[in-house]
Amino acid sequence: MTTINLTDDFMALLARKQLTTKNLILITDDGGGKYSLHGGACSIGTKFTLIVSDQPDADYPLALTNVQDVKLWTSKYDLMFLNTGVTLDYGQGRISIKDDAHILDGAVQIADGQAVLTAFEQGVMPDSKTC
Repeated sequence: MTTINLTDDFMALLARKQLTTKNLILITDDGGGKYSLHGGACSIGTKFTLIVSDQPDADYPLALTNVQDVKLWTSKYDLMFLNTGVTLDYGQGRISIKDDAHILDGAVQIADGQAVLTAFEQGVMPDSKTC
């Protein structure tokens, strides 16, 4: 298991959005995953999204442990982009993710997983993602 730090400000945001009891999937939003909203080769490892799901997703089986016991998941692929000291924070109207070395993304999005999948199935969102 990998540990992730969730700041008080980030937890307050989750509480306001009533997401503290949901399953959250942290993805590297690079166009390769089934929930990917952004992407292309030029964005690998620079864009992250939190996907909200009512149930765990077998494609994202790795738990990200945290002292708040938020159900946070990722995949082996996405874990490659996370180093030591990973922290999710909220400030100035934006979610950020950083590690001990640098900010990974200063504008992490939250998206409803089922809505994303439905949109892809209906062709509402583009299938091909390019830079």
